[in-house]
Amino acid sequence: MNSNPRLKGQSALVTGANSGIGLAVAIALANDGANVVVNYVSHPEVADDVVKQIEKHGGNAIALKADVSKEDEVHAMFQQMYDKYGTIDILVNNAGIQKDSPIESMSLADWQLVINVNLTGQFLCTREAVKEFLRRGIVQERSCAAGKIICMSSVHEVIPWAGHANYAASKGGINMMMKSLAQELAPKKIRVNSIGPGAIQTPINKPAWDTPEALNKLLTLIPYGRIGQPEDIGKVAVWLASDESDYVTGTTIFADGGMLLYPGFSTNG
Repeated sequence: MNSNPRLKGQSALVTGANSGIGLAVAIALANDGANVVVNYVSHPEVADDVVKQIEKHGGNAIALKADVSKEDEVHAMFQQMYDKYGTIDILVNNAGIQKDSPIESMSLADWQLVINVNLTGQFLCTREAVKEFLRRGIVQERSCAAGKIICMSSVHEVIPWAGHANYAASKGGINMMMKSLAQELAPKKIRVNSIGPGAIQTPINKPAWDTPEALNKLLTLIPYGRIGQPEDIGKVAVWLASDESDYVTGTTIFADGGMLLYPGFSTNG
């Protein structure tokens, strides 16, 4: 744990926290002093391992199972969190999935599943967190905000992605939901922001980096010349959750090595 933790005494919920970016965010928040709920929907043994990693470094965490697209499961998860930690200060809406296919063969079920998890899941968790933020208000010794919400988006809230219409639509939706909620909740001292990762070395996109050929092709899209690591996103999440970013709301911070600079135009302007 950091010697001067920025999130001391605060409680955080990270959805989809038993792999990839969510796992790194959960550990980063815990290392900066937060009590962390590690949400998962499958592989409880992996979630338990994340909790053990956090506890090994002096942090506090519990693993809670919930499908964020199911209203009753979200309600139950928040109640279990309050039973353990009393309240919530930080919500990281990270859970997300991909079900890729050309549009002519994309099933309604695959469209709906991605929208339900990636977008509706963020709505359901945000709604529950906001209820608690409004009920509790600001606790000055913990934070000068009543609550902090971080939505995990993607460079694909901006960049179209052929063959991934459901995923890109969900991320575009997250962008406008985040901005609308930030506008609505700022007067109540609740901050809402997004992180837009670029290519991050996680299981969800393993085919894009698993071979030297695939990685070299991917790197042509990244001016900074390296693939991102989950820890890169964890660092951004801690800053957005801390009072260091207290004047930041309604924005997406892109951590993408320059992918949004459209490097294909660097030699074809």
